[in-house]
Amino acid sequence: MSTPPPTDPKAHSQARFSQFAQGYVEAAVFKSDELNRLVELAAPQPSWMALDIATGGGHTALKFAPLVGHVVAVDYAPAMLEAARGYVSKNVANVSYSGADAENMPFVSESFDLITCRVAAHHFPDPFKFMGEVARCLKPGGVFILQDLITPDDERAARYVDSFERLRDPSHVRMLAIYEWEGLCLDTELTVEAAEVYRKPANMLDWAQRQGCDAATIQHLHVLMAQAPAPVRDWLNICCVGSDDAGFDHVYVLLRAVK
Repeated sequence: MSTPPPTDPKAHSQARFSQFAQGYVEAAVFKSDELNRLVELAAPQPSWMALDIATGGGHTALKFAPLVGHVVAVDYAPAMLEAARGYVSKNVANVSYSGADAENMPFVSESFDLITCRVAAHHFPDPFKFMGEVARCLKPGGVFILQDLITPDDERAARYVDSFERLRDPSHVRMLAIYEWEGLCLDTELTVEAAEVYRKPANMLDWAQRQGCDAATIQHLHVLMAQAPAPVRDWLNICCVGSDDAGFDHVYVLLRAVK
């Protein structure tokens, strides 16, 4: 009998990402071109102290490390953090590692010039707490850079997209629309200076297999793609349903905010 997943969302994320840690380090999708745009948005300085929240495979920490004084890479999943350490430490020496909860950071207030968080926030149960910690840990004038999956503004379409993501990865909590991220920045006294939409095509089978989906789950994902209402089909740019070439777009926000 298989062990049921943890009921606590944070423990569930920790368990799943520990299980698939090395696959995330090796996945080309996390080494892709939008990292260059995140660097442009951040405009990092050599003296900066940076924090990479939910570092995953460490790709963002590695990208920024040569451009700043030091990066602290944190993740809630110990196995993921160790996988990131193994990957990053072969390339740079100015990154340190810490296990940490994105909603309860173990850092002194106003410690960082730059905070990044890439393709992780949809796993956080309380985005307001997360943004409060970002604002607390940033120095005055510090920069926050976010990349995360987003939903359309239409609520019914948004929840359908969420269901599609959650079927593939049950530790998924909720994606936000851009207006919701802008509101959270306003609530935590951060000023949004840029919020761009970035689309990245994905092969559904590759995406599902990275999270260990079985044949039944993959078939269900095909069904959700085939039955998606028009606003969802248009948002995700769904194509080739039912074939090995089935695909859709990951739709992200690339956001810069300043304290």
